[in-house]
Amino acid sequence: MRNSDENHWIILHQAGGLFNSHGYKATSIGHITAASGFTKGAIYRHFKSKEKLEEEALGYLSGIMFENLTKRIKAQTNAGGKLRTIVNFFESYISKPPIKGGCPLLNVAVETDDGNPHLRRKANSILEVLRNSIVHILSKGVEFGQIRKNTDKNYFATIMIASLEGGIMMSKLSRTDKDIRIVIRHLEGMIFGN
Repeated sequence: MRNSDENHWIILHQAGGLFNSHGYKATSIGHITAASGFTKGAIYRHFKSKEKLEEEALGYLSGIMFENLTKRIKAQTNAGGKLRTIVNFFESYISKPPIKGGCPLLNVAVETDDGNPHLRRKANSILEVLRNSIVHILSKGVEFGQIRKNTDKNYFATIMIASLEGGIMMSKLSRTDKDIRIVIRHLEGMIFGN
């Protein structure tokens, strides 16, 4: 017999995959019971409501995203390499998404808008973690003389995230990597001054 933590994780894993692939609104508790093998009652014992399950699933998915990204960033020795790693990580969502269904931040942002305020708040907090991470890399780059001192770090981080997410969206729609490659070429020019 499985323990409670393992059951919680199985439900979260299955629900996260469904939410990210099919959408939060389109995924019912019935879909989650079918995918996880747990009853509706068992799911509600672990999560007080579908909204709580959605929030935890988004946190779980973003945790996977940040864990993957952090490992790659730490392997780099300078700010330029770290920023290029972020760009390459987001590019991988077109050909080999690290999470089934694509970028969880982009997916939830498109779906939530004003109709789902609890997920919108959670997505915004994830966005801020990503933005702050890029700003931190830029700050360290300035400190060690790898990035120009007059770089507007918040501006750069916003342009970088918006460009990457927009490139992913456009490439997913066109089913080619043409748009994300244009974005990457532009961002590399910003990073390396090409």
